[in-house]
Amino acid sequence: MTQAADNRTDLSPETGAGIIGVHHVTKRFPGVIAVNDVSLTIHPGEVHVLLGENGAGKSTLVGILAGLQEPDEGHLTLNGRQTRLASPADSLEAGISTVFQHSMLVPTLTVLENLTLGAPWYQRPPRARIEARMAELQREFALSLPLDAVTGELSLGQQQQIEIARALLRDSRVLILDEATSMLTPQGAQELGARMQKLVQSGLAVIFITHKLAEAYRFGHRISVLKQGALAGQMGPEQLGAMTEDQAVDEIVRLMFGRESGAGTAEQRQSSARDETLLRVEGLSTQGDADVLGLADVSLSLRAGEILGVAGIDGNGQKQLAEALAGQRPLTAGRVELEGADITGASVAQRRRRGLRYLTDDRLEEGSIAAFPISENTVLKDIGQPPFWVNGVERPSRIAQHARDLIAKFNVYTPGETTPIGRLSGGNIQKVLLGRELSGEARVVVFNKPTYGLDLQNIEASRRRIAEIAGRGMGVILISTDLDELMALSDRIAVMEGGRIRGVVKNDGSGEALRLRIGRMMAGEEEREEQPAPDERKETTA
Repeated sequence: MTQAADNRTDLSPETGAGIIGVHHVTKRFPGVIAVNDVSLTIHPGEVHVLLGENGAGKSTLVGILAGLQEPDEGHLTLNGRQTRLASPADSLEAGISTVFQHSMLVPTLTVLENLTLGAPWYQRPPRARIEARMAELQREFALSLPLDAVTGELSLGQQQQIEIARALLRDSRVLILDEATSMLTPQGAQELGARMQKLVQSGLAVIFITHKLAEAYRFGHRISVLKQGALAGQMGPEQLGAMTEDQAVDEIVRLMFGRESGAGTAEQRQSSARDETLLRVEGLSTQGDADVLGLADVSLSLRAGEILGVAGIDGNGQKQLAEALAGQRPLTAGRVELEGADITGASVAQRRRRGLRYLTDDRLEEGSIAAFPISENTVLKDIGQPPFWVNGVERPSRIAQHARDLIAKFNVYTPGETTPIGRLSGGNIQKVLLGRELSGEARVVVFNKPTYGLDLQNIEASRRRIAEIAGRGMGVILISTDLDELMALSDRIAVMEGGRIRGVVKNDGSGEALRLRIGRMMAGEEEREEQPAPDERKETTA
């Protein structure tokens, strides 16, 4: 048995009756049964992990517990008594705090204002008390949030940290964390896991949604797996305590996908890079301030058929680099060339027409309009352009057919092209956005965290498509905080820290040695020349 399994018995306290009961709950949407006759018990003193593919019903179940939706059938209980959570206020009153996968913050407000949303309007925000509590959270979580910063100008990872802090500021009995570790460093994820154990030891119940199966095993006392809206199976403390991590992962995969699967890291793809240079970036710089990191003298090159990975802890300029390449962020210095042509002054639309495409990490807020149907979202970046508009006149039938073709080609799970894109799972939204960016003559595609928030099957599919794109001769810039992903796909890996490129390394398949090399640069060390062999050092050291 592994050390993690040994520790589980010590960490899991005695539990009695459940604080929340989910009893035969069913929730339907047009054409979809999102949750189908699900029953769960959430115990105080436990981390209860919810797992499942995108579209398995996790987000809908969380929405029900958060008071955003009500079940069509079945009911909830709180401390054994039937209850109705008809609004978010009801959920908060019941002691349930939720940190959602997609940001629920107001981007135009400051961090302090977002932390105090929901307080009585006539009371001044208790700044001194919040500052003291945030100092405590900084010690425990290594959170560093400027209270006067405008939220929308912070990175996605920092915004997620605000939501975690906001939930922890409340005296909650149940804390729901939906993909809360997706944007954290490995050390940050471990700190969050340790904090969850402290919270449950005091009697709190934590519902933890993740796609990282190792996290589910290491942090969870109980695991429930959803599949196509139904409960596929559960693993309790005794069962998990008797398993190694590999055994638990294999069982989880079997429940999720109905087949056995290995848990190892994906093999490195075969390179398809050619000699032709598609993209050249020289001395790229952008304006920064107290809240937004600026880029400093970034230089990169990208060949046809090559995947250039960009590694780094989230918030070190990766998003700014993606936006600068796409034309969404103004430059203070530098030059950008696409297939030898200077596009430094080109607009977003001009760069797109030349074949430079950008897939954002913020699928719902930046990448799409949630309330619009899939069909309209497929042409958001081509408004007014043929063949979807002719002489300024929209062609709805042509747009609808384009959307149907995209849905079929990219295997989008949806009732039809008229479905609002916001009703799709994260994986299916990602498929729509990828299809949109690959329409027409794409030459270079910039991906910003393309598998963030996706389940294992959609992660595998997305990585396969990225490799296929490079195989067809396009250039790919792959920004990711998942180092395993970068090492599996990339030909070279550039490491960003503090808005700069600390070094670019060839992905030579050296495994842990390469990982350590990249890790040093992520921590701020410059890439150095090769050191002399041990015997040579002896001769030169007096």
